[in-house]
Amino acid sequence: MPSLKDLRVRISSVKATQKITSAMKMVAAAKLRRAQEQAEAARPYSERMARMLGSLAEAQAGRAGASPLLAGRDGGNVHMLVVATADRGLCGGFNSNIVRETRRIVARLKEDGHEVKILCVGRKGRDQLRRDFSSLIVDTIEDVAKPSLGFDKADAIAARLLESFEAGEFDVCRIVFAEFKSAMTQTVTSQQLIPFELDAAEGGDEAAEDAAASTMSYEYEPDEAEILEELLPRNLAVQIYKALLENNAGEQGARMTAMDNATRNAGDMIKRLTLVYNRTRQAAITRELIEIISAKEAM
Repeated sequence: MPSLKDLRVRISSVKATQKITSAMKMVAAAKLRRAQEQAEAARPYSERMARMLGSLAEAQAGRAGASPLLAGRDGGNVHMLVVATADRGLCGGFNSNIVRETRRIVARLKEDGHEVKILCVGRKGRDQLRRDFSSLIVDTIEDVAKPSLGFDKADAIAARLLESFEAGEFDVCRIVFAEFKSAMTQTVTSQQLIPFELDAAEGGDEAAEDAAASTMSYEYEPDEAEILEELLPRNLAVQIYKALLENNAGEQGARMTAMDNATRNAGDMIKRLTLVYNRTRQAAITRELIEIISAKEAM
């Protein structure tokens, strides 16, 4: 049975923890609003760019001399996985869910006989993946959201991937991230970046509009090949930027939810400890009174 002093110390410790988790919840809520606005603003641009490229690429995909970013390479044996996670923890299962999906993808690719390489964006993904796949991790990019998550960060990652692709270090590239749905829901998503995926570009909420637009005839200036040569690398940076924005919003939402739960749990623990403290204190007072009465009667 803990003493009264031990219970007072424990209650004070839990109250201090509750103040910290409450403050972290408010900070995450403030960051979430801006991150959500950025993610929602980037979605229409990235989706329409992918659809436009899809309509252009459909005509160019079967032609000789098509860009490897569109047609891919023969075999496609080496796969690069860009795993986007957070640099910090205390955000529930956000990082673990992304890593879990990455493990499934790696296992599936290895079963099919492919070679896998991993580029980690965020320390938490690296820390979890290197336990089993340390030999597959080629590098880690940290602090992409500091001081703010700008397009230049995504452009630098895209340039690095393009350089590696042109050097023949991999054939297929996918990014694994958490798509933001709400503060309580983030959906782990795997999106192919290289080569450009025509099937993914055909989806979206505006399927009817795209179907009507597909019957129209367009003339491009310059020609389709030159436009694709310019826009395919640009689209790579745009899709990475969208994924990082979704990830950032999902991280803040997960952290806000986790800190809210931690604050509530601390409150419940304080109530339970206070109840135990009051009962222990009352028992001690009752025992002292009994001892005093017994001593008086003995005299």
